[in-house]
Amino acid sequence: MKNTLYPIVISVLGVAVFQTTGLPLPFLLGPIVACLIAALVGVPMRGNALLNDGMRTILGVAVGATFTMPLLLSMTSMWPTLLLIPVMIAAIGAIGVPYFQRLWGYDFATSYYASMPGGFQDMVLFGEDAGADVRVLSLIHATRVMVIVIALPFILRWAWNADLSTPPGDPAATIAPSQLALMVFCGIAGWRLALRLGMFGASILGPLILAASLALTGVLQHRPPAEAIWAAQFFIGMGVGAKYAGVTMTEVRTSVTAAIGFCVILLILTICFAEFIHLLDLAPAMETILAFAPGGQAELTVLALIVGADMAFVIAHHVLRIFVVIMGAPLFARLFRTDTPD
Repeated sequence: MKNTLYPIVISVLGVAVFQTTGLPLPFLLGPIVACLIAALVGVPMRGNALLNDGMRTILGVAVGATFTMPLLLSMTSMWPTLLLIPVMIAAIGAIGVPYFQRLWGYDFATSYYASMPGGFQDMVLFGEDAGADVRVLSLIHATRVMVIVIALPFILRWAWNADLSTPPGDPAATIAPSQLALMVFCGIAGWRLALRLGMFGASILGPLILAASLALTGVLQHRPPAEAIWAAQFFIGMGVGAKYAGVTMTEVRTSVTAAIGFCVILLILTICFAEFIHLLDLAPAMETILAFAPGGQAELTVLALIVGADMAFVIAHHVLRIFVVIMGAPLFARLFRTDTPD
């Protein structure tokens, strides 16, 4: 009981510190940083997977509710940048595998699945089946999500003066109860249906698709209230930070340090791709950064919502990234394995 209560209390303190000091995204970054610090000093913590997935449904509904017919039609013009997603994944793998294998001494399976920018759970499960070190994979992917999510707000504010203080929605008191009930329906029904269909990212994509269908027909007319999205930020941030529970200083010196170095590589690659796309005038630079940054889908969805980015553009690229990695990772791991020594 205490292990599940500690991260909540610690996360509340993190939010308070971030709000008091004026740091960006207090409800997201506050819990991440506070839980990370607590884990490093040995505070026992345990996340709640069901609660975390429940919070992700809120983001799915929030994104789906933003869909309009003009926005949907605009997706047909995204193909040039969508084609670059597999290219970026290949570049990440080509750099990441030798980085982890030769510089840090990890075996091939661990190096391969550590470098693939897919979903946290999927990469850990695939890696476990391939004989990779599951603890190393968990720490590397948790660090990837954390570093990119922490770095991006500062990059967005520095490069584009993005307003990160805008409320992510209207107050709950201003939204009709019937609309709130529709949002709850979209979240629960969409999630359960997506799970039954075996859809990856079911807790986000199921509610997103159902909410989008109701928004396009004019039935759903509001995004979830600001309070709900703040709650989603809070518990998702807490979940990211709590993944470091039980981390040792040896793991910090090896796995976490290796992951931080890889995150620098990922951020440089993201900026290079964004600059290339910007020079070709294929998409706005800020949207491109958000769409190509290989962080967590839920966390980057939060950022895109707050800065008012083109949600269709950002989500389409992240869905394709996750799809390509999940479908291609086992296949390419076997192909690479024949030519790559341990």
